[in-house]
Amino acid sequence: MLYNYLYPLADQFSVLNVFRYITFRTGGAMITALIISFIFGPFLIRVLRTRQNGGQPIRADGPEGHLLTKKGTPTMGGIMILLAISLATILWADLTNGYVWAALGVTIAYGAIGFADDYLKVTRRDSAGLPARLKLLLQTAVAVAVTIWIMRLMPEPLQTTLAVPFFKDVLIDLGWAFVILATVVMVGSSNAVNLTDGLDGLAIVPVMIAAGVFALIAYLVGNVVFSNYLQLHHVPGSGELAIFCGALVGGGLGFLWFNAPPAKVFMGDTGALSLGGALGAVSVITKHELVLAMVGGLFVLETVSVIVQVVSFKLTGKRVFRMAPLHHHFEKKGWAESTIVIRFWIIATILALVGLSTLKLR
Repeated sequence: MLYNYLYPLADQFSVLNVFRYITFRTGGAMITALIISFIFGPFLIRVLRTRQNGGQPIRADGPEGHLLTKKGTPTMGGIMILLAISLATILWADLTNGYVWAALGVTIAYGAIGFADDYLKVTRRDSAGLPARLKLLLQTAVAVAVTIWIMRLMPEPLQTTLAVPFFKDVLIDLGWAFVILATVVMVGSSNAVNLTDGLDGLAIVPVMIAAGVFALIAYLVGNVVFSNYLQLHHVPGSGELAIFCGALVGGGLGFLWFNAPPAKVFMGDTGALSLGGALGAVSVITKHELVLAMVGGLFVLETVSVIVQVVSFKLTGKRVFRMAPLHHHFEKKGWAESTIVIRFWIIATILALVGLSTLKLR
């Protein structure tokens, strides 16, 4: 909004020329989202605590300590993140850019699905929420619609292709199967973040790390000079997503202030589904879908642990892990929550560096 209204006045007021720079507006979006979280966070937490009788329902079959340490903590804190991301993006991004609206659309739509899931959990005092099939169907419908929208925005050579990391000229044309791939990326990323969100601060920091990486990727891919130098596939207009990712980092930092152990609020599905969907959408637009699997490798690891556990139990009647997702396995082994969280943050950082290496190693 500021870009659209103020940058055209740069001829009369040279100081407004700063709004042409994506880096300046990314920083502005990050700080704005952080401030919004700080302003509205305490009020939102009070409202959620008042409206939710007993906070988020705790799984009876989960780690025993959760019934003592996390009982009564309100959920739906993702509303705070969504508010911060949405307002900051609208304020600082170029609102004529379709990619911005596509990424923001996935984020808000998945947030709405997560809100419905959280609402049912809280009102019914049951950890089940929305039926899994219905939730997956709604996520898939949103992803398919947004993927088709993204394909129409992209230049023709990139519309249906998959870029391969470490290879500068490799583009695999998938045709309409690209819709399936992009849908799997968005839905998979969304649910992977949701599975990771089980301990105070565990999911939000890796999400911020991934968002920071993709802010850089979006900036480079959207800049014809840098993309040519690094031999990346140039996606005109995708640089504006750096502002969206900056808002995500700022909103995440603000949420972490209240989610740091002991958490005053949980993000719930409202936050987890939306944040994962946001990362998936940005990776599809920037043609770095496979890189997301590296940068978000922690989310992949958590998801694989659940799949392995379920398959092993159904086939053999035995469990590979003491409990899935993986972070609960280490809880059962006696690791302190803070130890698990910090070590998982370290893993997320290492994987982000691996993902960043794909920008140069080609």
